Formats: sequence, structure tokens, C-alpha cells
Amino acid sequence: MGFIGDINMDKIFINDLQVETVIGIFDWEREIKQTISINLEMEFDISKAAKSDDINDSLDYKKVSKRIISLCEKADSYLVENLIEKIAQVVLKEFPVSKVTVSLEKPGALRGSKSVGIKITRS
Repeated sequence: MGFIGDINMDKIFINDLQVETVIGIFDWEREIKQTISINLEMEFDISKAAKSDDINDSLDYKKVSKRIISLCEKADSYLVENLIEKIAQVVLKEFPVSKVTVSLEKPGALRGSKSVGIKITRS
């Protein structure tokens, strides 16, 4: 049985993109930049690029990462929920991807844990 949801889409990913940003609800967090870690998994058909061997037929992950870094450096969000949604929407609007999964981790936010974070999927 062939359901449309069964079609396997290629995925391009960026793991552990480290970005400095103002994030948090406490006064001290509003005065400093903290390092966050971002993971992106973007659905994109690579078949044309695989045949042509031309970056113009692919998803340029360097451009994606530069755009995400720029967004985060200027975002000034209070909540991780706000920032992660902004990231997902920018990727969907500005790049030719059909679906994006974004996870964002905030190291050191909870004593006793390596990091806390959120993972979302948008299409």
C-alpha cells in the first residue's frame, strides 16, 4: 500500500550548532549571552543535486547555519519555546525544505543535568 505519508524524504542535518544568544527569564540572563546548541533535520529531495553535483541544486547547509546564527544573535527571546519556533519558521520560509525538526538545548539551565531543551517538528 502506498500512502503519501510512506514516501521517504531525504534529510539534511546540522548537529550541535553552537550559538551565543540572550535567552532566559531572569534579570541576570537578560544581561549576558549564553551558548545554546541547535540541531536541525530538514527534509529535502537531494536527487537533483546527486545527479548534477552542483551546490545550486542542493540545500546549502552553510547558508542555513549562517541564517540561524544571525537570527539567534538578534533574537533576544525570553523562552526557548519562542526561539525554537522562530528558527523553524525561518527555515521553512527561507529555504526549500518541506519539513524541519529542530531541537534546542540550553546547557547548564538545570542543576544536575547536562542541558534542557525542546524538540519540535514543523511543515
